[in-house]
Amino acid sequence: MSSSKTLRKLQVVSPVPADIDIANSVEPFHISEIAKELNLSPNHYDLYGKYKAKVLLSVIDELEGSGDGHYVVVGGITPTPLGEGKSTTTVGLCQALGAFLDKKVFTCVRQPSQGPTFGIKGGAAGGGYSQVIPMDEFNLHLTGDIHAITAANNLLAAAIDTRIFHEATQTDKALFNRLCPPNKEGKRSFSDIMFRRLKKLGIHKTKPEDLNPQEVKKFARLDIDPDSITWRRVMDINDRFLRKITVGQGPEEKGMMRETGFDISVASEIMAVLALTTSLADMRERLGNMVIGNSKAGDPITADDLGVGGALTVLMKDAINPTLMQTLEGTPVLVHAGPFANIAHGNSSIVADKIALKLVGPGGFVVTEAGFGADIGTEKFMNIKCRYSGLTPQCAVIVATIRALKMHGGGPEVVAGKPLDRTYLTENVALVEAGCVNLARHISNTKAYGINVVVAVNMFSTDSEAELNAVRNAALAAGAFDAVVCTHHAHGGKGAVDLGIAVQRACENVTQPLKFLYPLDISIKEKIEAIAKSYGASGVEYSEQAEKQIEMYSKQGFSGLPICMAKTQYSFSHNAAEKGAPTGFVLPIRDVRASIGAGFIYPLVGTMSTMPGLPTRPCFYDIDLDTATGRVIGLS
Repeated sequence: MSSSKTLRKLQVVSPVPADIDIANSVEPFHISEIAKELNLSPNHYDLYGKYKAKVLLSVIDELEGSGDGHYVVVGGITPTPLGEGKSTTTVGLCQALGAFLDKKVFTCVRQPSQGPTFGIKGGAAGGGYSQVIPMDEFNLHLTGDIHAITAANNLLAAAIDTRIFHEATQTDKALFNRLCPPNKEGKRSFSDIMFRRLKKLGIHKTKPEDLNPQEVKKFARLDIDPDSITWRRVMDINDRFLRKITVGQGPEEKGMMRETGFDISVASEIMAVLALTTSLADMRERLGNMVIGNSKAGDPITADDLGVGGALTVLMKDAINPTLMQTLEGTPVLVHAGPFANIAHGNSSIVADKIALKLVGPGGFVVTEAGFGADIGTEKFMNIKCRYSGLTPQCAVIVATIRALKMHGGGPEVVAGKPLDRTYLTENVALVEAGCVNLARHISNTKAYGINVVVAVNMFSTDSEAELNAVRNAALAAGAFDAVVCTHHAHGGKGAVDLGIAVQRACENVTQPLKFLYPLDISIKEKIEAIAKSYGASGVEYSEQAEKQIEMYSKQGFSGLPICMAKTQYSFSHNAAEKGAPTGFVLPIRDVRASIGAGFIYPLVGTMSTMPGLPTRPCFYDIDLDTATGRVIGLS
């Protein structure tokens, strides 16, 4: 064990108790103790209660000249609906590196949405003896970042509909006079944010009275095309009945009804901006550049055109600071941002990774997780996140389970909430070997980025030695640097020591530079086709709507952005039922949208919902409060 004062020896019990019971059995260190171990002084962070603190971005500037640690990303094979333990492996690996291998280590993970917490999947703090604690605070509210995103998103939504309303009921002159009202001396002036719109329009005048009638019209009238609006309202709850709504039904809105809908908060572009921003100034620009739709003339309309970019930044000013927490074994964690991986880019924030890499320093390790399978989360980590951060990972971990490999080998369907078929609980080496085609494709795809791949087999009690050996052999044959069986769920960091050693060796033996899957200067279609090819597709088919959007975004000058595919996480293809490593399919692109502020184009593959629904028996049935102790019970 390491000599660090904040490391905790776990008392492991078998069988493994419920996640919340394990989390509640450990008294966390005061977060100032964790900060002290990282050489952070009280002026580097703001406390949020006893067990959470927001680390200030000034830390990056202060440590600018110091070296970075090793950078590791954890992805997975194509999962079952039950998940294969990526978060658990991320935490277990860090507990092994910090508590057993005496390395400086940081875990960087996403903040979970309340949608899955109360819906099907439960929380995302890891599990068993590899968790972030306190898990109830981690899974619910945290430090309010998602609430800030919800507020900012909906302020922008309100600004859009209100602007359309006011433009429809006023002349150009009346509109202009209200946008630039006179002060007490009767003088009109532009507010600072208005100069951004004036500059965009090529108007270089500084006084409102100097604008001619044509310039007044151009400046004051955004002339938003209601049918082009892509900005929707959000809330952080799975509420399927808000997927499609009609707004403006009140009598005061003068019949200005339009159809829109709600997305889940973590699908908001503001969440993607938070995850991809590199500084407060950069976030201000990204928020202002978010495109909400077009004018009737086909020009993009931004948050700054609506005059709201500054206000959005004010709402997000505390959210930009990552939240410091701890694992069960006392190693440090930064929790920040939580974009979904199937409908957004699915990675925690760049600023958290940058802070962590400086704090661990050379020889230390920062382990971050990329959502869902490596075809989605790791691909977006490389081609979107690393592009904007300028950071280079040395190792990618791919988490696999015998259960998921059996499913890919042709095993019966795995359904959340239903007991597993016997196939998954008894030895079947042939089925495991057949399913390793999925693992092999993830390995070869990830290796193509020029980094070493370590396979972590997340072991369950029903897995046999022969099955585990089959996976290890298949992984090495497919080009993995190493493949290691892990028991961190049952044993904490101790169960991932071999994985920690393999990851350290992988980081120290990188021989190639980082290679992206596609260059940015090719067309939108060529980029989409490069990604489709990595899925095993033989071609891509675009709907009429997708063709129209690609043409429009190219014309508006956005074709140089990276691509963020919105597709099912349950298959390499668009069809969730296609397991293994399908080939020869044509990938259908239903629509193409853009997150200009965040900085990516996102094609919709097949039908992807941006607002999940609740099942018949949601997780909330099990969640309650012990009113005698004030402790949360039943959180998974």
